[in-house]
Amino acid sequence: MKTYRVGIIGATGMVGQRFITLLENHPWFRLTHVAASAHSAGKTYQEAIGSRWAMGTPIPQQVKTMVVLDAVADAETIASQVDFVFCAVSLSKQETRELEERYAKLECPVMSNNSAHRGTLDVPMIVPEINDQHTDVIEAQRRRLGTKRGFIAVKSNCSLQSYVPALHPLKPFGITQVLACTYQAISGAGKTFETWPEMQDNVIPFIGGEEEKSEQEPLKIWGAVENGQIVPAAAPSFTTQCIRVPVSDGHLAAVFVSFETKPTKDQILAAWENFRGYPQEHSLPSAPKQFLHYFAEENRPQTKLDRNLEGGMAVSIGRLREDNQYDYKFVCLSHNTLRGAAGGAVLMAELMASKGFLDE
Repeated sequence: MKTYRVGIIGATGMVGQRFITLLENHPWFRLTHVAASAHSAGKTYQEAIGSRWAMGTPIPQQVKTMVVLDAVADAETIASQVDFVFCAVSLSKQETRELEERYAKLECPVMSNNSAHRGTLDVPMIVPEINDQHTDVIEAQRRRLGTKRGFIAVKSNCSLQSYVPALHPLKPFGITQVLACTYQAISGAGKTFETWPEMQDNVIPFIGGEEEKSEQEPLKIWGAVENGQIVPAAAPSFTTQCIRVPVSDGHLAAVFVSFETKPTKDQILAAWENFRGYPQEHSLPSAPKQFLHYFAEENRPQTKLDRNLEGGMAVSIGRLREDNQYDYKFVCLSHNTLRGAAGGAVLMAELMASKGFLDE
């Protein structure tokens, strides 16, 4: 596999910082450009980030002295000098849409962590183990944008990464209804306990826009490519509640599910254990060897113990049991800034590289 030159748009935010740590020793991707707002432009990365570096490891030495570019004003320069970009900006949805399309039209593929294009019907929203076939829509998107190489691909909302992967292998049993309550870490809001002290010893039962995303995005992930668009699946029906809890990293989900044909517990456990997707079959660098891990212990998974399983890229499941209103209930956990955000986008880029979408 060739080495690809990579830029990060929105490099000073929480997800941008995570991208930097993940690219430090990546075998395929080499970080060459960092960009942020005009306020940070012209400074070295270390000067721009100041005391806001929130990762558990230090800023990589070679990144400290990189000069931060202006994500908007320097778009043409960046696009001409990288093979693709990761995008994790803090702009309005309209501004984000315009910026991502600008890079794509400059023939620079965009791997987006933002929500602005998740509803765009010719933009694939990829969970690499689940719907790699949605890359088929890129050709139609390129025709719309008038590009030969540029395109946009997005990852889903971070909360979905905990429960949709666990549901996906159960689709052959005919999922009819899903109720999911997610208990989401503060890093999902780009915060730490130092910057958000009111979250200590506190639970907030509302995250703006999160429940709508959690109910609608799974249907796009499970949709079909038809006539150059992704047509969302008509079923199952989802209902969700999304709650912010005093945890640094890791989104936990309590899931209730009913089926057309109720499987046995052993059938569910076998479906999880045997599930493999494109990343495992093609040994992508960031792919967990075992995507779905089931814990038999009654008190697992636990956020603090299990969020970093397989480098934070695996999904943990536990407490599978029958329910008196739904057929089954269980608990899931994923690392929201790794599998759920930057790590998921890096794996998506590896998928695109593997399929040839990042080549000339």
